[in-house]
Amino acid sequence: MNTAGTIPSAEDIKRVKGLGFLRDKNTKDCFNGRVITRNGKITAAESRAIAEAAERFGNGEIAMTTRLTVEIQHVPYDNIEPMRAFLKEHGLETGGTGPKVRPVVSCKGTTCQYGLIDTYALSREIHDKFFIGWHEERLPHKFKIAVGGCPNNCVKPDLNDIGVIGQRVPAHDMDKCRGCKVCQIEKACPIGASKLGDGKLDFNSEACNHCGRCYQKCPFGVVGAKVQGYAVYIGGRWGKRTAMGRKLDRIFTDKDEVLAVIERALTLFRDQGRQGERFSDTIARLGFEPVQQQLLAD
Repeated sequence: MNTAGTIPSAEDIKRVKGLGFLRDKNTKDCFNGRVITRNGKITAAESRAIAEAAERFGNGEIAMTTRLTVEIQHVPYDNIEPMRAFLKEHGLETGGTGPKVRPVVSCKGTTCQYGLIDTYALSREIHDKFFIGWHEERLPHKFKIAVGGCPNNCVKPDLNDIGVIGQRVPAHDMDKCRGCKVCQIEKACPIGASKLGDGKLDFNSEACNHCGRCYQKCPFGVVGAKVQGYAVYIGGRWGKRTAMGRKLDRIFTDKDEVLAVIERALTLFRDQGRQGERFSDTIARLGFEPVQQQLLAD
């Protein structure tokens, strides 16, 4: 079914871009269509449907985008609507472009040995509440959200407009420290925040990134968990211009608090952002502290 046909106008190209179809620069009439996943997860049945769509409406090739959508390659303009109808029959849709919330990404923290939070469950809630729920909301620019299970930052949450990172803040009972020759806490710490010195554990709380690797590693119970939760970063971006996200001054212990902060951030960006500026620009213009006060307000 992948045959040449209608040559789209500039208006056509703009319209279908809003549907998730970006023109293939090597052709006059073909596009690459982005199929939305739930943060990179699809069922086997959905995978078969996408493969069939690629064969019937594209050139049979599929690619993954950096935001974990599935891109069906080389779809002629005349095949766009038939392909969308076919995907809809299988519970799938295209999209993921324009000045709105972009597809949410998450790492494998739910199953990864280092994951501290259920990244799949949280990112699915964010997907439903903001990617779908805010679909008709036009923002000043695109808005990207990522969920990471731990400070390894595999999906680079701090380079997204909003990034959520799993945290385990350690609690130390130094009275239990025996100054072991080989300290299991020091051995477990990947960044050197815990070191044995003068016969006792020396813990640098400023250096600690709350990765949780030291948790319950001491056989005498020196390290437990003080707080298990989420850090939220705002204002990250990656591209022609980059900006490191900055962490809000609170560790959130309830996912509903995280969802509330994301909603406040989107509302602030929608209402106070200027057309064409990214969230990082809005924060820089308004100031981090005033923005933080709004996001943390009860």
